[in-house]
Amino acid sequence: MSNTMFIFVVALSFALAGTPVLRSLARRIGFFDRPAARKLQRAPIPLMGGLAIYAGVTVAILIFGQSYLPELASILIGATVVSLLGLWDDRVELPALAKLAGQLLAAGGLVLAGVQVRLGFLPDWLNVVLTIGWITGISNAINFLDNMDGLAGGISAVAAAFLTVIAAMNGQYLVSSFAAAVFGACLGFLFFNSSPATIFMGDAGSLFLGFTLAALGIKLRFPDNINIVTWMVPVLVMGVPIFDTTLVIISRIRRRVNPFTTAGKDHTSHRLVRRGLTQREAVFLLYLAGCACGILAIFVMQANVPEGYQVGAAVLAVALWALWRLERNPKERTDVEEKETPQTT
Repeated sequence: MSNTMFIFVVALSFALAGTPVLRSLARRIGFFDRPAARKLQRAPIPLMGGLAIYAGVTVAILIFGQSYLPELASILIGATVVSLLGLWDDRVELPALAKLAGQLLAAGGLVLAGVQVRLGFLPDWLNVVLTIGWITGISNAINFLDNMDGLAGGISAVAAAFLTVIAAMNGQYLVSSFAAAVFGACLGFLFFNSSPATIFMGDAGSLFLGFTLAALGIKLRFPDNINIVTWMVPVLVMGVPIFDTTLVIISRIRRRVNPFTTAGKDHTSHRLVRRGLTQREAVFLLYLAGCACGILAIFVMQANVPEGYQVGAAVLAVALWALWRLERNPKERTDVEEKETPQTT
């Protein structure tokens, strides 16, 4: 556990030190996220914070020698690919298919390295399909969630903290250490990204975080329970981004808007603000929701089949109720813009 704590501190320190440096560099080279109808900021904001998160995690992992293990190395390599892809998109706005192709390539690399879903009650080919769908889905879910100051970084920090604890409880100290690095880097970045943000992570950060958290969720193992129950654990940990993406997709389909080629103010956070919360209150409420999901994940990890599925059914019922509540006003203004890619949401 001491090694995990050191990795956390190193990642936190590098993110704290690196973020202002990259903020200055972004200002110098004109690398900004500029105001638009679908965005909340009123002035250009430097857009290289994701590199600070990436550097914090990578340096911490390399210093403590975790990268020589093939599966963990494959996670770091795949995360590097999607982070660079996101940085490129931040600069020139790549076509959606090009970004998806890069994500599928990185996810395929994980499968080849042995990092994949392994549910014994499913055939091997379906486990592979689930792996690729999970990796690309969560990568874009975190990217979708990056729509308000401190939101994506904070939710990622909450998820990484629970992954750290869950992995440690099951004796997976390498996975726990990797998750602790993500936790530390997110906290360091949040010091500059919390409202009012002075730097954004961009796609370079959100895709990196989504890919890494998804991969670490796959790596979780539960020797004291069966996977017919424990498959719910990573799903619960990532409950907030999954809910937000589901809400946005349902909302846009209902309004006959392509959910994958549009962007707008129709996310969970935006809807909470329109219902009277401040931006900080909306973000904090989603932090609390993430913590609640993490606590339930720890319970399910130790639950028997009836208990686990009772919790799962209750969470699903609450999620469906929340979807109905947030989507029930069909005339609600959403500021969706056509011809935008999901990675710029």
